[in-house]
Amino acid sequence: MDIGTATRIRILNLCKEHGLSLNMLATVSGITQSTLQNVTSGRNKSTTVSTVKKICDGLGITVREFFDDDIFDNLEQEIK
Repeated sequence: MDIGTATRIRILNLCKEHGLSLNMLATVSGITQSTLQNVTSGRNKSTTVSTVKKICDGLGITVREFFDDDIFDNLEQEIK
């Protein structure tokens, strides 16, 4: 799995855990709905750390907590 896919799945899982729709997450995170939609649909495969931080702030978690998930273990090497 690549980092973009893992990040997308993690965001979707966190929305479920927190009982938030993507639109609500965009609102509480201060990012546009289109940005979040692009990330979670897979259109944007290179989410910035800044966007992840905003999502974490909206969810009330730290960046460390965001990446502290088994989904980020054994990611594919990005250098080709």
